[in-house]
Amino acid sequence: MAHTMHELTHHADIAAALADPALVPELPSAADGGPAGASVAWLRATVARFSSGESHRRRRALVEAELARLEPAALRRAVAAGPEGEVRVRVVRALAEALGMPEPGAVAEGVTVVAGAYFGAGAAAVDAAADEAVARLVALLVPGATDEAALETAANRIGLLVQACAATAALVEAAAGSDAPLARVLREAPPVAAMRRVAARATRVAGREIAEGDVVLLDLSTANRAHPVPLTFGAPPRVCPGRAHALAMADGLLRRPRTAFARLHDQTAPLLLPNAWDHASAAMLVARGFQAVGTTSLGVAAAAGLPDGAAATVEETLALARRLGRGSFLFTVDVEGGFSDDPEEVAELAGRLYDVGAAGINLEDGRPDGTLAPVELHASKIAAVRSAVPALFVNARTDTHWLGRQEEETETRLAVYEQAGAHGVFVPGLSDPEQIAALTATLTVPLNILYTPTGPTLADLAALGVRRISLGSLLYRNALAAAVTTATAVRDGLPVEGATLSYAEVQALGVPAGTPRRALRRDS
Repeated sequence: MAHTMHELTHHADIAAALADPALVPELPSAADGGPAGASVAWLRATVARFSSGESHRRRRALVEAELARLEPAALRRAVAAGPEGEVRVRVVRALAEALGMPEPGAVAEGVTVVAGAYFGAGAAAVDAAADEAVARLVALLVPGATDEAALETAANRIGLLVQACAATAALVEAAAGSDAPLARVLREAPPVAAMRRVAARATRVAGREIAEGDVVLLDLSTANRAHPVPLTFGAPPRVCPGRAHALAMADGLLRRPRTAFARLHDQTAPLLLPNAWDHASAAMLVARGFQAVGTTSLGVAAAAGLPDGAAATVEETLALARRLGRGSFLFTVDVEGGFSDDPEEVAELAGRLYDVGAAGINLEDGRPDGTLAPVELHASKIAAVRSAVPALFVNARTDTHWLGRQEEETETRLAVYEQAGAHGVFVPGLSDPEQIAALTATLTVPLNILYTPTGPTLADLAALGVRRISLGSLLYRNALAAAVTTATAVRDGLPVEGATLSYAEVQALGVPAGTPRRALRRDS
């Protein structure tokens, strides 16, 4: 019986197809037969990538369990520090070592041979060599094993390595020789240009009736060109589980400079960033062990008797940055929307902040009138800052949730901002775990969330993939409340409660005039 081929090119249609359980991966034509544990045909018939239903769920769980043992940031460091050589070999060796596999060098050699035939494009001679490589790998990973469960586990470990080396190598090849953000590379030169699905049962997608057995071609390249959110690694709920690991290794292999502040976003736990409003509050926070501080635009504005978010505090913001720059700590500055709609003026301000010691800026798309700036305008500000001050960490903020406006644009805005060059993105006001997880599944840069006492805990946010957690104006507002509470207690004859710093402790926070600034932000 002849089956119809359906080609999907629109972003929404492909996302719907990826979410449809009736559409399952198409097995390569060479996947029939093959001795267990000794052929590429067996491997493809046993891995999560080429399966569906219960077997897919079981096999994907095996892969996810392996990946859960790996920190993407650690893989980035491992491939960057590892020996030179062919990209695929370096990727597999780093993964094999991190997973505790025996003879990582032999594993890397075998996997690169298998990769040539794994996706069904190898010639007969290549397939024969790949079959032998599969047998060697299985013997290395589960020597003497014959039971189905052990062989299935080995197959999915091999499949993980094959797919990781292919995706990472393609990313590195596409990005080599360019400083384009990986987010833009994913969209413009995806390592997987198309996917094929087969209808396991009749279904309807994109207004089309798809019969059982019909083939559906998902043209990712075309869809990516017309939509800012790339589908390169799939879309929720079917996102490649190794996405973050492949991106981290590609970044490590490209060896792009990373500042000390940028590296704080790669730790096991998210960066907890308290926000200061003057030198004393910043210095005290650093003295208590915080790795870096941000500034709070509300605190800066209120201290000066000015409104927040009204582009009224450029001089006060610069003055605070100069004071903080005399310290020996990393800090990032909230510049609202850049105090201008001229990208060049925003870039000039960013340069001045960098020159006095700032490690980063927070740049928002909310406007003084309560609306959102056009996405293209905000992206042009980000690009201008990146071009003028490449080492300054740009945290691009969207106020879709903060202002309660155009929330449906959040994912698109963040995608445009990271492709414009943002090092991180920030969505204050977002606290829904499902929405947070959906964003971390598609972003290539760290997601920053504003902590609220009634929202998710730090542990919850970490589990959702958040890499930076800001306290915003919380500390400033609490400090004001504590000051008023203390004053009213004294007035009313009540005891003063809570810890009080001594005069000497506060005096010690000052930095003597003329103290040279330590350029921590310039570390790479």
